[in-house]
Amino acid sequence: MAKNPIQCQKGLNLIDFLSRYGTETQCREMLFSLRWSEGLVCPKCGNKTYCELKHRPLYQYNACHHQTSVTAGTFFASTK
Repeated sequence: MAKNPIQCQKGLNLIDFLSRYGTETQCREMLFSLRWSEGLVCPKCGNKTYCELKHRPLYQYNACHHQTSVTAGTFFASTK
């Protein structure tokens, strides 16, 4: 089983962890960069242009209007 890159950081104590991942925004940014390191691409149409919805934490592709989130398809799915 592969090591979790966030969980297995040498020398990362609680204070450092909270300074890096302590807010929801910081967590979402880290998940985004880990999940889509080469950019967000639509699984349905292959489009690379998207926007963030204002009132929900979702990304919507401009061409087909398919929506996704950083937690969709992960063990974080359906969490608040």
